[in-house]
Amino acid sequence: MTTTEKKIGTAANFVDERLGAAKWVKKSLNKVFPDHWTFMFGEVCMYSFIILLLSGTFLTFWFDPSQKEIVYNGSYEPLQGLKMSAAYASTLNISFEVRGGLLMRQIHHWAANIFMAAIVAHLLRVFFTGAFRKPREFNWILGILLLTLGLVEGLLGYSLPDDLLSGTGLRITSAIIQAIPVVGTYAAFFLFGGEFPGTDFIPRIFTLHILIIPGIFLAVITIHVMLVWYQKHTQFPGVGRTENNVVGHPILPVYMAKAGGFFFVVFGITAFISAVASINPIWLYGPYTPGQISAGSQPDWYMGWLDGLVRMAPPLETHAFGHTISWNILIPAVIVPGIIFTGMALYPFIESWITGDKREHHLLDRPRNVPNRTALGVMSITFVMISLINGGNDIIATNFDLSINQIMWFSRIGIFILPPLAFIITKRLCLSLQRADRELLLHGAETGRLLRLPHGEFVEVHAPISPEKAYLLQSHEQLVPLEIEDVDARGVRRPGALKNKLQRRLSKAHAVSVPKVTEQELKEIENH
Repeated sequence: MTTTEKKIGTAANFVDERLGAAKWVKKSLNKVFPDHWTFMFGEVCMYSFIILLLSGTFLTFWFDPSQKEIVYNGSYEPLQGLKMSAAYASTLNISFEVRGGLLMRQIHHWAANIFMAAIVAHLLRVFFTGAFRKPREFNWILGILLLTLGLVEGLLGYSLPDDLLSGTGLRITSAIIQAIPVVGTYAAFFLFGGEFPGTDFIPRIFTLHILIIPGIFLAVITIHVMLVWYQKHTQFPGVGRTENNVVGHPILPVYMAKAGGFFFVVFGITAFISAVASINPIWLYGPYTPGQISAGSQPDWYMGWLDGLVRMAPPLETHAFGHTISWNILIPAVIVPGIIFTGMALYPFIESWITGDKREHHLLDRPRNVPNRTALGVMSITFVMISLINGGNDIIATNFDLSINQIMWFSRIGIFILPPLAFIITKRLCLSLQRADRELLLHGAETGRLLRLPHGEFVEVHAPISPEKAYLLQSHEQLVPLEIEDVDARGVRRPGALKNKLQRRLSKAHAVSVPKVTEQELKEIENH
């Protein structure tokens, strides 16, 4: 043993005698992680967040979070001599005078978009595969919290430069806050320091953006990762995979090597996009002035659906008891998102109540095997996509030579018709895929080769599928609809008859599926 090895061993023994860390470290180093490409979505979230922290720290050294009015005398000549806020002027200075400043701004903004896209993709993967079920309900709620924080942090982030585009977004934000009955006006005055735009908002959102919300992010992400570590990772069904084991790679050396390499891949792609694709060119928008609005103003994609909901709302107001309630803002910007996010957070408990399934689940579902959940997810995506399209109705109208009114009425009608239609179509497609799996399991894979029998009939030759494929097609379980009787064994009517009837009907709808292939059917096929 070399001198260096002896020193390392002595130090490790010193720590272990006082903290008892050896047992925990040994157990942690043997931690196994399953291998599937969809698990990378969560890693992209974490790596993008690290890039955001690093690039954001760089930008804080030169950004001046002040709404003090100054005259610009920087290097960008088209804006020289104009009055603007110190925040806008410092952002121009970062873009044109700080070495690497524009690249860092672009990296920060692109990383934010990638971060939000990865969160959405990760949540969709968790939802469609049922990874939110017991015991991971709390982790699902943390994911919804991260998505909500991301929306708020993104809004605050692109509002900081105080340009004409972000000022337009702040004006909409102010209107949404004021639309809240009774407390809305007071809240808006408190946040903006008086009448919009005020003089205190940029310093306040700067503190929220660089300190408070990132601190909450770090705490929530840490808890999220700790829960994944403690509860063990979910895995897709397959040969040798059960509810009680994890098949994959140990954390050292395979997983850590792959994770480290993947971080640099994410960073490299983000840097490349930032170097070749411009995003948020604030010098083209100009400084914010309350009397102006930028043409074709669009928020980042993850806020566009909210903007689209507000745009499609008809002008509805109520005047009562000295108060004006703007339903055209309150409903699409506050009530509908509140219902959506509350429903998302509570969905694990809602599905558990519908199915009556209280067991722990560590194996994931194939989306086709849970038609009701998959159809609900596609219906929700359709709702958001229609809203997002309407959020860019002016840009779409300009580029495709359409009328904004045409797009508006398409959105208003489609928001009620297309999501239910998407639900029905998706559910039928899932059942069709289940039938295709059943045929594949019973008769094998189609080869495209035709064989003529002695009596002249043509049949297609089928090839047997692999045992692994057969196991995958047959390994899922099918829930049985709940049987809730209206009366108990003594003939007494059960309490909550309406609730029981609703649960029974929802359970029946959720359990609709094509029957699995039985062992008897497989034997008959083999004997035949």
